[in-house]
Amino acid sequence: MTDYIVVFVTCASEKEGEKIAQALVQEKLAACVNIVPGLKSVFRWKGKISAAEEVLLLIKTKDMLFEKLKKRVIELHSYEVPEIIALGILAGYEKYLDWLKKETA
Repeated sequence: MTDYIVVFVTCASEKEGEKIAQALVQEKLAACVNIVPGLKSVFRWKGKISAAEEVLLLIKTKDMLFEKLKKRVIELHSYEVPEIIALGILAGYEKYLDWLKKETA
């Protein structure tokens, strides 16, 4: 188990990604959110293969905040079933991790 995680969230637009990122950082649910534009996703949805232009959010936070963060993303997100996937941070620069800890609730 790790104390820190990176959460992947895909969004329909940069505007939506920015709205979610601002809320998460403002509410101290995340220390930092990277918004990566130019993502093309191919997926099966309701029995059909689809493709969409999306942006990817890389959200750095504490593991203990995941449930609150997930709830907030669902509230703000336009998708019926948004991608919200957390990966543990196994190691990192100690000063960065200290900053991450300080900047989250």
